[in-house]
Amino acid sequence: MAELKTRDRYKIERHFMPEQDPLERNRNFEEVNLGYSFETAMQEAERCIRCKDPICVSGCPVNVKIPDFIRMIAEGKFAEAASILKEDNALPAVCGRVCPQEEQCEAVCVVGRRGKPVAIGYLERFAADWERNNASIKEMRIAQKTGKKVAIVGGGPAGLSCAGDLIQMGYDVTVFEALHEIGGVLLYGIPEFRLPKEIVKAEVESLSQAGVEFVTNYVIGLTETIDELRARFDAIFIGVGAGLPYFLNIPGEHLNGVYSSNEFLTRVNLMKAYDFPNNTTPMLNLAGKTVAVFGGGNTAMDAVRTSLRLGAARAMICYRRTEKEMPARVEEIHHAKDEGVEFRLLVSPLEFIGDDEGWLKSVKLQQMELGEPDSSGRRRPVAIEGAIETIDITAAIIAIGNGSNPIISQTTPELNVNKWGNIIVNEENMKTNMEGVFAGGDIVTGGATVILAMGAGRTAAKAIDEYLKNEDSW
Repeated sequence: MAELKTRDRYKIERHFMPEQDPLERNRNFEEVNLGYSFETAMQEAERCIRCKDPICVSGCPVNVKIPDFIRMIAEGKFAEAASILKEDNALPAVCGRVCPQEEQCEAVCVVGRRGKPVAIGYLERFAADWERNNASIKEMRIAQKTGKKVAIVGGGPAGLSCAGDLIQMGYDVTVFEALHEIGGVLLYGIPEFRLPKEIVKAEVESLSQAGVEFVTNYVIGLTETIDELRARFDAIFIGVGAGLPYFLNIPGEHLNGVYSSNEFLTRVNLMKAYDFPNNTTPMLNLAGKTVAVFGGGNTAMDAVRTSLRLGAARAMICYRRTEKEMPARVEEIHHAKDEGVEFRLLVSPLEFIGDDEGWLKSVKLQQMELGEPDSSGRRRPVAIEGAIETIDITAAIIAIGNGSNPIISQTTPELNVNKWGNIIVNEENMKTNMEGVFAGGDIVTGGATVILAMGAGRTAAKAIDEYLKNEDSW
């Protein structure tokens, strides 16, 4: 078959992702996006114009060889495409689903200058899924064992990415996870309908088969301190994420029926509260009730869409700015709207009001307008004097961000942290001020994306390798 000319590639329209019907999916936890067929994936891959200087690669935090794996898909060489992906990305099936490609690789895609960019994320998902479904996952290439041991603190994206690289470099790697399953935010934070947990577990299993040891129910800082780990391991990577929820600090936040998004999503995702009583973690019965989620990011969208699936009659987003300022992915906002989520914009909660038995029954909302930009670059919401309303709600979910868990910093006082409790590192190599201790991901940056955390894990792995080969270079 003759190679397509560039002008012909530009003429191919972007292939959209097939989805479950919105009015069916908003009552089940099955995955929303259904994936490309073989034919659709190959046709979408033909849209790539094979740039001589592929800037999409530099737009990817882990520098996946994007044109190379896409060319393999176009040629029907799906196993080769998956193999190329795995060279730089330990979790391609995850990243193909939850990474904000529209802000990264696809944002700089040259094809996007004339139309819609190549669907890099959808193609990444396709190749990774094809490999998993066809049972052709290749074993990782492991270098000769160095005899040195590295401890990874935290089994989320940063830790898994770092572990994947280090095990291939020949190090003995042990991952310590506080919860009873590996995956971090991929398991407890992102709902099944956006990221099926079997995919996360398959990715973790591939690392286990490569030799990574996983230790669960092990809280570093309590079960064992960082200093105690240093006595047993040659280097340490801290990737514990940012799991401490922020609250609104308004009256009534103590009422029954008010949740942090962390608690709500963890009960549903990791502990399967939606399947009560088959699973013994109870969740407020939302059937026929009204739920308000406060926030405008991806976590807020996850929480509000989950509420519908738990039977809520009404589920709404309450956000103090407009949709334009929302940090959530455009796709997530689109999915939420299609599923029937209501958006109440330019409102800020003043007070939760309860009944005589301590259960939430309503919220008082302040109407807002946008003023001058603040430090984030977004226009600052300003209260409209006298514009206050009270609406009836049954449950409130607070999804306004997370901070760092203080357990490690409190038990390791010599570790330098900033005023928010985030670990301070050299961004070029993720070194902390403690010899042999590295850190990356949300515990360093605050809440960010999966792929940025993975990028930090990869950067740390390279630096750990260099350090252990020349330990007096610290």
